[in-house]
Amino acid sequence: MVELKHDGLEFSFPEVHPNAALGVAFQRTLRIPDDGSDYPLPPGLGAFPLSHVDDFGAKVPAAWIEHGGVMLPMYQAEAMWLNFQARHDDERDCEYPCAIMVAAGTINAVSGSPWTNQLGREPQNYLVAPDQPWLDGFCIERGVIRQFVAMPLGDGYSAEEQITGKAEHGGLQLMVVPMKRNVYERRFPKVPHRRWQGTVEESGLVFCCCAGPEMGLAPGGRMRQEIYNDPYDLADWDIAAASRCFVHIVNSCDWCRITERPPPTTPPTARQYAAARLPWFDYYNETGKAVAGSAALAGLKSVAEMGKAKRQAPLPENDSVPIDRVVTLRAGLRPGQVREFQA
Repeated sequence: MVELKHDGLEFSFPEVHPNAALGVAFQRTLRIPDDGSDYPLPPGLGAFPLSHVDDFGAKVPAAWIEHGGVMLPMYQAEAMWLNFQARHDDERDCEYPCAIMVAAGTINAVSGSPWTNQLGREPQNYLVAPDQPWLDGFCIERGVIRQFVAMPLGDGYSAEEQITGKAEHGGLQLMVVPMKRNVYERRFPKVPHRRWQGTVEESGLVFCCCAGPEMGLAPGGRMRQEIYNDPYDLADWDIAAASRCFVHIVNSCDWCRITERPPPTTPPTARQYAAARLPWFDYYNETGKAVAGSAALAGLKSVAEMGKAKRQAPLPENDSVPIDRVVTLRAGLRPGQVREFQA
């Protein structure tokens, strides 16, 4: 079951386990410079607003109605990242593991392969939450991604168009697969005492110039981010219970026409953010091992490279910026938990 809650999606699997649920938030962020340098993680600037496609059937493309799902507005050349929050199980003091497949249009953002409804390991074509807290882009090599950047569908910039030659779907596809109940209860036994207790939102979510209406995701600047290997067995995932959802991206100008609501304000540029001396981030997980990255995705041209080849300038404010304040975030802290001082 997929529900829209608080401008995020909640995938829940009550038929598998009461705590088998995953929240996905679509975060606005800075578009990092597409200059060949490897940047740390930019901040979240709040969630994109989401709406049901079915609520606007007379105003959206027919294919969107066929696929269902939700839609969100993005400005041309705006960036996004995905935040994942698995539901916490108080009895076992852990989050319920879920496998997540993410595709830009029909192209898998981890493996670079065409969409499939099956999880794969050679190469791995999915993420695992809670081990993977977020995804900012296309996995091009070990420890490096290219940022998700919205570009008009049909102009040739999107990953889908570069690989398949077709502007077929655009937007995002998500498929979430819960861990099998018997595997979960075996791997994560109940604990009699807990040192920490907190509250979790009921939904399980934590939110921290016009072209055509349809947008696709293209590879932007390079960012340091590891996509972790699945620490479990492939047979541990309950593929029969999988849930899939389309997330359509509509140009912000057309969002006004379709929904009669204003889009979010334009985000600050990376230069404005850096000038304010606000922090960037690195994520550190000492137990996780990163996947090697996709040769197909590594071969894509970035938006800046594609624009140069087309003799266009698709990225305003693409100057390099100095990074002088980076905060390291460590794995293992639950929502609301404060890291204690260790003498």
